Amino acid sequence: MQTVVIGVVVLLSTTMIVVAVGLLAASSAPFDSAYARQSGAHLVASYDPSKVSDSQLTNAASAAKASAGPFAMATLDLGSSGKSGVPQSLVTVGRADPGGAVDRLNLWKGRWADKPGEIVLNRNPTASEGRGAPTLTSTVEVAGQRLTIVGFAYSVSQSADAWVTPAQMTSVKPTATQMLYRFAQAGTNAQVSAGQAAVTAGLPSGALVGTQSYLGLRALATGEPNTFVPFLMVFGWLGLAVAVLIVANVVSGAVVAGFKHIGVLKALGFTPTQVMAVYLTMISIPAIIGCAGGTVLGNVLAESLLTRAFENYGADGITVPIWVDVVVVLGVPVLVALSALLPALRARSLSASQAISAGSAPRAGRGLRAQRWLSGTRLPRAVSLGLGLPFARPARTALTLAAVVLGVTSVTLAVGLGKSLTEYQTASSRVDAVDVALFAAPEDEGPPPGDPAAPPRPKLSDAADEALIRSTPGVTSVTVSANLPMRLAGTSTDLQVSFYRGDFEQVGYRLLEGRWFDGPGQVVVSQRFLLQRGLDVGDTITLQSQGRNVRAKIVGKAMYNSGDEVLSNWQTLALAAPTVRASLYEITVKPGTNLDAFVAAVQKGDPGLIETDGQAAGSFVAIVLATVVLLTLMLGTVAALGVFNTVILNTRERRRDLGMLKSIGMTPSQVTVMVVTSMAALGAVGGLLGIPLGMLAHRLVVPAMANAAQVEIPAAMIAVYPWTLLALLTLAGIFIAAAGAYLPARTAAHTTIAKVLHNE
Repeated sequence: MQTVVIGVVVLLSTTMIVVAVGLLAASSAPFDSAYARQSGAHLVASYDPSKVSDSQLTNAASAAKASAGPFAMATLDLGSSGKSGVPQSLVTVGRADPGGAVDRLNLWKGRWADKPGEIVLNRNPTASEGRGAPTLTSTVEVAGQRLTIVGFAYSVSQSADAWVTPAQMTSVKPTATQMLYRFAQAGTNAQVSAGQAAVTAGLPSGALVGTQSYLGLRALATGEPNTFVPFLMVFGWLGLAVAVLIVANVVSGAVVAGFKHIGVLKALGFTPTQVMAVYLTMISIPAIIGCAGGTVLGNVLAESLLTRAFENYGADGITVPIWVDVVVVLGVPVLVALSALLPALRARSLSASQAISAGSAPRAGRGLRAQRWLSGTRLPRAVSLGLGLPFARPARTALTLAAVVLGVTSVTLAVGLGKSLTEYQTASSRVDAVDVALFAAPEDEGPPPGDPAAPPRPKLSDAADEALIRSTPGVTSVTVSANLPMRLAGTSTDLQVSFYRGDFEQVGYRLLEGRWFDGPGQVVVSQRFLLQRGLDVGDTITLQSQGRNVRAKIVGKAMYNSGDEVLSNWQTLALAAPTVRASLYEITVKPGTNLDAFVAAVQKGDPGLIETDGQAAGSFVAIVLATVVLLTLMLGTVAALGVFNTVILNTRERRRDLGMLKSIGMTPSQVTVMVVTSMAALGAVGGLLGIPLGMLAHRLVVPAMANAAQVEIPAAMIAVYPWTLLALLTLAGIFIAAAGAYLPARTAAHTTIAKVLHNE
């Protein structure tokens, strides 16, 4: 039984350690190695050629460690395609070859464009080629010219969507000039900003149109696995600590329970060192087996997670670094052996006569003071005896208590994580913020009118539809919005800009910093948007759409998850696309309003308004919660196994005492109560000690996860432990201890008196 407990504990703990350490080690390595191999640009900058010359840019670039360019650049329209009918575009650069000092392109298929009429597209080598995807020798029509695709290249810097020859770019009338820089120091946003300031010093005002820092690309590549790392690491170290404590407890108990065996070994001629080696070997064998199994299982889980995390980056088949496996395979058995060393040294020091004469019962007088005090209380005798049992073996009790404390710590942390993440996801995704959402299909959406598959079109104007909805009985607020894909100037990033008018404050967005937009040229973005682009509230960005440039000031930061979505108002939409009509009406109604009747009334006025699904919470929180629950169950099981082993040892040592108690009238149920009470008391103390530790871990882990996920969680979503929840969590320690104690307690209670006392 002790062998199985040790093996299972070490297996589960090793699995968690491999996943956590492997994820931490590999979370940034694929990106960093690929970036270094291709000399990726630390900064991609685009300039207005009407304000700065190529020679000025070349001279200024001497402040960088390395540079490439200037390259002529233009955003080329591919025409209307796709379900939404939105014009697609390619950020295209005129470049003579794929090499260079900065941003060496991986030309993985075909060849480079070397004459007019040819184009090379930027595509990840691992990207799936779906139906309709362009292939070699197929053509694209841009700026009124038909170009043949002659190759596919990959830019780790994401500096462009496509490349043509410099002569070809001249013919399509470039609108910007691109420069690529590598700096001596670029590990932080401040260092990249300092490098940008150096290469733009002395250039005319307004020449710089936009920039893209490689730190944003790195954050995109490593954000998902890094989100999991903080709590995986905490659970991994908790698992390791529980494993060490339980192994120490098990080994110590094995030595005590094997006093006579030790005496016999020494009487037969075993030296003290040989006796110590026996017990170290006894522990090491199941530990090594459990470590090997846990390493394999941990690699399977970690590799699956890492591969999914980096598949969009093109790093197929990410594996746990070999050094992680080496450290775990060597380190875990060493930790187990160290935890076994002290009790093994104790076994080594016992003489043969001491060991054989000691028997298996505790020494007389141990814990008697506590037992005498408890016997004077009004507690039932079975309960008072049970409360006194832990004092007989204080060292073993301390180790068991520590395991229960860590088990309660993990449960407290898991509950807090669940509440914080659920509250955040509910708020950030605006679940249940609106009662009804009605969609108005644009004229260029889907099949043409008259097609049987075509959705009904709104028959009223935008303003008329809003007035219709507001006049329908039961309405309390109406928020109108339209979405417009726009390009962030200076990057190859397409943004989804949502423009609102009406009762915007009712749609559920929470403002974290700054203010809401109240005029043209203002936007509100997410924390992820700011971090990925090295921006702050108060900075100005340029948005491009259909040949128009809109300069917009970031006036606020709101709580939502997307790094590619920008919020703005109808006044800003008038600057970008004044003819675009509203596509979504988000409505709140009075309590008790019949929603079906409400929608029917609106559609009677305009059948082209179609009810659509509201906001969904997404799957990230569900994945995190499932992982947390799994790890918590693993840790709780390990802690319960420790209690299970302790009760087995205690009842084995006290077989004679139990037989005598039963001989004077103690019933099996009273024996069960006595043994379970002894552990439940430890569970109660463990709950009181473990809850503060779990709350402290929660306050450290949640901000770390938020930082890794590039989001901001308000303080109110971290304070998630009301007193009622704390009272319930106190019971977690009692449950873990009682669950581990029940089965061996029942076994001891039903052991016959004759079987216990037959050796007396």
